[in-house]
Amino acid sequence: MSHDALQRLMADRDFLLADGATGTNLFNMGLSSGEPPEMWNVEHPDRIATLYRSAVEAGSDLFLTNSFGGNAARLKLHGAQGRVRELNRLAASIGREVADKAGRTVVVAGSMGPTGEIFEPMGTLTHAAAVEIFHEQAEGLKEGGADVLWVETISAAEEYRAAAEAAALAGMPWCGTMSFDTAGRTMMGMTSAAMAEMVEALPNPPLAFGANCGVGASDLMRTVLGFVAAGTERPLIAKGNAGIPKYHDGHIHYDGTPELMAEYAVLARDAGVKIIGGCCGTMPEHLRAMRAALDSRPRGPRPSLETIVEKLGAFSSASDGTGADDGAGRRERRRRG
Repeated sequence: MSHDALQRLMADRDFLLADGATGTNLFNMGLSSGEPPEMWNVEHPDRIATLYRSAVEAGSDLFLTNSFGGNAARLKLHGAQGRVRELNRLAASIGREVADKAGRTVVVAGSMGPTGEIFEPMGTLTHAAAVEIFHEQAEGLKEGGADVLWVETISAAEEYRAAAEAAALAGMPWCGTMSFDTAGRTMMGMTSAAMAEMVEALPNPPLAFGANCGVGASDLMRTVLGFVAAGTERPLIAKGNAGIPKYHDGHIHYDGTPELMAEYAVLARDAGVKIIGGCCGTMPEHLRAMRAALDSRPRGPRPSLETIVEKLGAFSSASDGTGADDGAGRRERRRRG
């Protein structure tokens, strides 16, 4: 375990390849809908090790632990709120073992997803309670040997700030992404420009920040260009879904091919993204194609919106959420897949 492993890798490389989907891969291994994946850290550690190893073997420089919903607020839904430290420690320790056998530097990133609660005044969650929830999870991941905390799929600024404070309490470096899924805004109405501004104002800013999940790879790239336009010099993260979800034979299927994700990875790199990965639907074959494209294709100019549409398909909305007249829609929160 090295708390500067990610900083060292970022200093050495033009870009890093992150991992793909956690949920999609675990469903393929037999996880049932509604079953908390974190329980598999206890019940099927071999399958979790296989998940991590598949990312490493596909060329990932970092992978996220199986702990996305491993906070007390989420685990309470399964009567497991008393097992936060244990489940997170195991998620990270299984990862630590895989990373240490990789034969190269591979970063274990401790995944921390949203609490699922709404902040005051609309809801009941207080800042102090949110910090406590994230801090408990962070300590478990730290005990298990995570190199860095990885806060993801956040939609509220308040929740992002609480996670930042929790990382400081745990004495851990961190990265943090938000999910922009409704006309270029998060579910709680945040724009890419507003996120970039918020990140720089934090007392404990992340090593890198960006976007994950959302709609499809083209929408995510439009959000990335929003970060770039905001003038940030902090390293950027892009973890886009493998295409758009389609319901097929009782399953959610993502229509993004390995070729599409390879195009997305190259466009992300050319836009200036430092850490490039996939979210829902992204399998090892997608990661292999992304790695091969990133390693073999020369760097090109920063892509335009027109180039993104041409290579990755149309945006899901006409607006990127940054115009003065944009109304922020509301979408049901989805689990990271």
